[in-house]
Amino acid sequence: MKIRKILVAALAAVGLAASTAGGATAAVPAPTTGSLQQYTISSTYVSGLSSGGFMANQMHVAYSDVFTGAGIFSAGPYDCAQNNLNTALYACMDTFQARKSPAQLEQLTRDRAAAGKVDPVANLSGDKVWLFHGTNDSTVKAPVNDDLATYYRDFGADVVYDNTSASGHAWVSPLGPNACTSTSSPYVNNCGGDPVKDMLAHLFGSVKPASSTALTGKLVRFDQSAYTPGGSPGAISMGDEGFAYVPQSCQSGASCKLMVTLHGCYQYFGLVGNALMDKAYLNEYADTNDMIVLYPQATTMSGNPRGCWDWWGYKSADYAQKSGPQMTAVMNMAKALGAAGTTSPPSPLPAPSGLTVTATTNTTASLTWSAVPGAASYHVYRDGTKVNGAPVTATAFTDSGLTAGTTYRYTVAAVDPSGAVGTRSGAVNATTTGTAAVCVTASNYAHTQAGRAHQSGGYAYANGSGQSLGLWSVGISSTIKETSPGYWVKC
Repeated sequence: MKIRKILVAALAAVGLAASTAGGATAAVPAPTTGSLQQYTISSTYVSGLSSGGFMANQMHVAYSDVFTGAGIFSAGPYDCAQNNLNTALYACMDTFQARKSPAQLEQLTRDRAAAGKVDPVANLSGDKVWLFHGTNDSTVKAPVNDDLATYYRDFGADVVYDNTSASGHAWVSPLGPNACTSTSSPYVNNCGGDPVKDMLAHLFGSVKPASSTALTGKLVRFDQSAYTPGGSPGAISMGDEGFAYVPQSCQSGASCKLMVTLHGCYQYFGLVGNALMDKAYLNEYADTNDMIVLYPQATTMSGNPRGCWDWWGYKSADYAQKSGPQMTAVMNMAKALGAAGTTSPPSPLPAPSGLTVTATTNTTASLTWSAVPGAASYHVYRDGTKVNGAPVTATAFTDSGLTAGTTYRYTVAAVDPSGAVGTRSGAVNATTTGTAAVCVTASNYAHTQAGRAHQSGGYAYANGSGQSLGLWSVGISSTIKETSPGYWVKC
């Protein structure tokens, strides 16, 4: 009932804005179900409010080869939360607790870039960044926003920071249904100016006036499952549907910019409908400036009751890295529309030479190889599957957990500082010592009589591993082997 009241209030507010906006624009078009298509994208930007602002910063930093600028309403610096909800609440929104300094977070970013978890930090130098924080915004406190400005400036970004508006915690637009000082649903305020124009003018260099007539583009409603890891948006706190506004010029083949816009908490489509898409004042500029606007959608899940984007680790500890599931999903959407990196990928590192088996035991195989110039680490593959968890920084590796008397095939590849994996080496075979386990086929009853299995509740289970063999019966057979004394597994 409470959510219903919020929806009613938000819709009433949107209706009021439509009647008081002075006829500046028509409503966002009704969505058309479709899929994301490739367009000619000249440059890609990201913007967002609150949790969407933290997410926008994460996207910009992690994929700085793709995003050339960011516009952020009220958020803090990269990975301020440090995978901790209390830190997010009390250090990166409020300031009761100590938080990492910009310098510490900058070093964290450099370390992740060196490991290939985010793009090189050199890409941020010269990028256009526009930041906004209102004097009546107590949701994400001013010192936290100040840290974001410092973080970007220290990396050489071209930062404009508007922190003089009387706004509350909200996206600010000439079409905002809320009063300037408000912090309430749908979190789009009107403060009398046009911060959206200021943002786009800084990001693009110049901007044509927003359209004052009916929008001519289309609002595409698409299935987000096609872009989310595992194909289940709900599993990573994303909505089933996302949206993209595509101007007529972009549909007709013009070279267009792409703006990825990320909503705040309590601002997702399932709660406030199209309030942000309708009142953010982006589509009006999109029509006159050849700009596609992508509106991905988060939603609620356990640990995320407000439908926020993941900026503190409620779903994944990798939330701020390229491997973060929401990060990957949004990037997949941007690429589906035509977003691409600005630099050519480097040539892959050559294959390591001299791969040699130096020793084997019943359960291990030790390898060495020659160093590859420029390599930061190495991947080791057993029978085609990578077996090292942590990066291998030496030119030697011991693989463990092997089976006695068994032959394995190994290759090695070098990894450069950006995380790109080079060419794999030629293969070598390693045969563990000892005798390979012999598979024994018998009835499940016979296995228990011979001490290879035991029965419980009418079913047979392999001794040691506890693997189910099926019904305990003379008529049911299974094949098992002993991999270590008293430890039997299915063959």
